[in-house]
Amino acid sequence: MGVWSQVAQYLYLKKKDPNAPNTKFVKYMHGINRISIFLFLAGMIILIIKLFRRG
Repeated sequence: MGVWSQVAQYLYLKKKDPNAPNTKFVKYMHGINRISIFLFLAGMIILIIKLFRRG
């Protein structure tokens, strides 16, 4: 499975793989990864806004 495919699944852009394991710990891992992606995107948006406000 590719990186972009996995990111699409975390952001609910693509359906989950039906053959993937479905345990409690995998759900926790996916939840933490989803949170980290959202925080990264929020940080990038904040940085872009700060860069454009200076100019």
